[in-house]
Amino acid sequence: MRKKLLSVALCVAMAATALAGCGSSEGKKDDSSSGNNGGGSSAEAGKVYFLNFKPEIADAYEELMAAYEKETGVDAKVVTAASNQYESTLRSELDKEEAPTLFTINGPMGYNTWKDYCMEMSGTEFYGLLSDKSMVVKGENDGVYGVGLMMETYGLICNKAIFAKYFELADRADTGCSKIEDINTFAELKAVADDMQAKKADLGIDGVFSQVALNSDNNWRITNHLFDLPLYYEYTKDGVTDKNEIAFTYADQFKNILDLYLTDATVSKDQAGNGSVDDSMTEFAMGKAAIAQNGNWAWGQINIDGSVVKAEDLYYMPIYTGAEGEENQGLCTGTENFVTINAQASEADRKAADAFLKWLYTSETGMAFVAANYGVAPFTGFDNSAAAEQNPLTALMIADTENSATKTVNWVTVTTPSQDWKDALGANLKGYAEGTVEWDKVVSDAVDKWKAEKGA
Repeated sequence: MRKKLLSVALCVAMAATALAGCGSSEGKKDDSSSGNNGGGSSAEAGKVYFLNFKPEIADAYEELMAAYEKETGVDAKVVTAASNQYESTLRSELDKEEAPTLFTINGPMGYNTWKDYCMEMSGTEFYGLLSDKSMVVKGENDGVYGVGLMMETYGLICNKAIFAKYFELADRADTGCSKIEDINTFAELKAVADDMQAKKADLGIDGVFSQVALNSDNNWRITNHLFDLPLYYEYTKDGVTDKNEIAFTYADQFKNILDLYLTDATVSKDQAGNGSVDDSMTEFAMGKAAIAQNGNWAWGQINIDGSVVKAEDLYYMPIYTGAEGEENQGLCTGTENFVTINAQASEADRKAADAFLKWLYTSETGMAFVAANYGVAPFTGFDNSAAAEQNPLTALMIADTENSATKTVNWVTVTTPSQDWKDALGANLKGYAEGTVEWDKVVSDAVDKWKAEKGA
């Protein structure tokens, strides 16, 4: 698996050293050195406070922290930010006296924003466990200021049972496909999806795709994950890993797949701004939709009481958009979760944070949590086969990354200017779905705002 994952890490160590920080360095809680987990002395007992980026595993994190306290006697808590509210929650929490001792940053742009709170971690025991040293965010003096918690994959999660039922229909259209595995271009996906949508009553579904949920709290699957496709293809075409100005070269391809989501969905286009990711995944779990765009972390949202989807029903399809050469495209694999230790925490809390991270990837309890909720982890001694056994989507992820016939799509959206940029794109996409914003404005605003924010 390592042969492809090494190419997926994206170069998050890129030009972060040239970026100016936006965080405040005032009001530090400890004057000792923030690097190498040391500096000064402290009589206080260390504690752990992690600000969680992933609301879909909030309950699992609460259980994990309770287990950690029980096993170690160390005070530990987690606070989970609401969907799409992580940056604002982090800003608020860091202003408090009892600030997070652990939080995540979204690649080099996240480091640029929060650099004053990011501890240099190359001397920590946790970093020492990292088997793939490219899975980091580097900053000043080539130091390590963020470490990837996991490798994740997203794509089109499909219910093979519904597709099999469709391909058995006597009156299905001639799409050139006789089984789900035949679909490997956007043209084929659209032909099959359109015909399935027309026959949704026969298939017992409300729509081919579960609802998009383009409201500001839930649009991250589109503004972040789906946008990765046109950005990846533009970067690949131009031979770069970041740009101060984008051309949105593959805007038409982005529009292709978004229009298909909106047209062949469980809800009408004018309702695309309603609902939530949880609603979308429930539709899929209950067999009301044949496809849901999401990641391997979504198994917990599928494997729920009342679900009709079994592990063996799952099929992971790449997100086809109509880009040239996509018949050899694989799933989108990478990470945007780079954990850092709060440099402004006390020495005791910094040491406690390092100890917790080490426990997470070496203890029986911690590794079970990682396997079930994170998936594949690039750390020495971590058994990734356990993750595959607990999560069928992770098993499909590993199979895809090990498939030499396909090319993994890297997560390049860690280079987007800010959450504000994503919010503006999301607002325009919602307006587009509802018929109040023209597509040309979606494209031009994305290009203009990118240039303005990168320039700043």
